[in-house]
Amino acid sequence: MSRRIRVIAVFALCIFTLGCNDNPERHFNLGNWYYQKGLVDDAILEYREVIRLHPLETQNMEREEIDLLAKAHYNLAIAYSKKGWYDYALKEAEATFDMWPTKENYEMVELLKKRRSLERLEIETET
Repeated sequence: MSRRIRVIAVFALCIFTLGCNDNPERHFNLGNWYYQKGLVDDAILEYREVIRLHPLETQNMEREEIDLLAKAHYNLAIAYSKKGWYDYALKEAEATFDMWPTKENYEMVELLKKRRSLERLEIETET
């Protein structure tokens, strides 16, 4: 019985993944699902796909698209932090702040700068 449930779950996940085609919102939701399940690497791939599907210039984008893109950068920063990749996390946090310059996004940038500095200090003291 358990094996049958696993097979059905894998099949459903495959169908869901294939159905994402070029829909950024679906990739974002799938990234959130992966992250909640502890599958950080898969979540990173999905958030990166959301970013890839949007144009580089946000001037001609609608507010909802900018909001989704900013959230993808934000979640990617969190996922990179969880992996300990603070340089990448900082880059994503700065992209988030550039799109949505809020106090929360500013604080995340500052926190990641401090964390990255601490990491570098730890590496220097070890050698």
